[in-house]
Order: sequence, then structure tokens, then C-alpha cells
Amino acid sequence: MSGHNKWSSIKHKKGAADAKRGKIFSKISREIFVAVREGGGGDPETNPALRTIIQKARGVNMPMDNIDRAIKKATGEGSDAVQYEEKIFEGYAADGVGLIVDVLTDNNNRAAAEIKHAFNHAGENMAQSGSVSRNFTRKGEIYVNKDKADEEILMEVALEAGAEDMEIEDTQFRIVTDASGFMDVVETIEKAGIEIAESGVNLVPEVTVPVTDKSKAAKLLRFIDTLDDLDDVRNVYANYEIDDALMEEISQENE
Repeated sequence: MSGHNKWSSIKHKKGAADAKRGKIFSKISREIFVAVREGGGGDPETNPALRTIIQKARGVNMPMDNIDRAIKKATGEGSDAVQYEEKIFEGYAADGVGLIVDVLTDNNNRAAAEIKHAFNHAGENMAQSGSVSRNFTRKGEIYVNKDKADEEILMEVALEAGAEDMEIEDTQFRIVTDASGFMDVVETIEKAGIEIAESGVNLVPEVTVPVTDKSKAAKLLRFIDTLDDLDDVRNVYANYEIDDALMEEISQENE
């Protein structure tokens, strides 16, 4: 599994069982906002992206009241309607690892100040727009648990729908699509009766930077956690490559 996705998966599994549940709900609420706005409205029956995120929300026991409230915010219903804006911040960490901080905020000044403070406090450097992102490509990523699908059938369905590739990562199949064809592949897989564990259009690095020193890797992952924990941050993308065993070791030491 690619670096940032692997670390996010470890955090998600830990976070779903600990005291950070409220922050997880807040992040998912913002994902719901994006899915409703970009994926075709607030009806999960006609919005595959929203259906997928609702499945994710239920996986961490997010109450339906919270889910419904997030959908209404996105569609502008009710007194608590809100308008978010998307912003991208870029920077570099140790060993030249590139970072892209994907923000969804209702207060640009607050978001910019918090991210700048996080970089300065960690001794890392922010970068000009485009200097990091030019090394990343927008790709659709669809994850299906291995126990939910036959590999050959899933591959046939995905490739016929226009997917670019499929590979095995740990306990899941990872399907990669062009960003423009992502929703078509999602819908085709769902119509085939195959359950999707997680999906989204993400920034995937074209070249990765290996980080083999344990202390540097731990510092980098702590910094990514700091950014990811900011309320306005939707995703943190990075082009590091850390050995899975080392990443698991660092995770266990942080427990």
C-alpha cells in the first residue's frame, strides 16, 4: 500500500476505537459535504460517492442524525447550512519529502494560519503553489476487501468499466482509475453487487522518496498526524515510502 494510504489506514483503525471519535465524525462530515456537492446531490441512491462515505461513517458508528445533518449542510437546508472552500497548501519535510495539504474550510485565514504554524513549529518548510503538486497526479482509488470479491471477477468488471489497473495491497484489492472515469467504475462495481470498502479521487505521487531512518520516519509521521488533526484539513498527501514493518513498529510505539 502506498505510504500515505498505509499510515491513514493504521490511524483509522486505531482512531475508530479511541477517544478521537468526535474528530473522526467531523472529518467524515466534510467528506459528505464534498460528495454531495461534487457527486450529484444529497440522495445516496443516485450519488455513489455519498453512498460510499455513508458506509464509511457507519463503519465508525457515526449516528444517522450526524450523517443527515451533514447532508443538509451540503445541500443548504436548515439553519445550519454552511459554505466550504477548497484550498491547497504545499511544503517539504525532511529528506525532501513533498507534502500537499488539502483543506476544506469556512475560514481561509484561520486555516492558513494554523497550517503555517504547524510547519514552523515542526521546523519544516512551506513551498510555492505548484512546486510539490506538479509531482502528483489525480487518480481514482477504489478499495475492495479481499473477502468481498473474487479477484478475477472484480478485475474483469473494473477493467471493462475503464479502470487502469488493479493490485493486491494487504487485505484489499486496490483499483486505480483516471480521475474523470472514477464514478463510472464505482457505479459499475456496485451494480455487479460488489461492496466497496473505500473510494475517492486522490493525489498519487509519481515518484516516492524512501525514508529508512526510524527517527526521521517517526518525526515525519508525527508531523503528518499534526496536520491531519487540524479541523480544516481534509487530506494530507505525501510522497514518502516507508517500509510497512517500520511503519507498524512506529505505530505501536505511539499507542
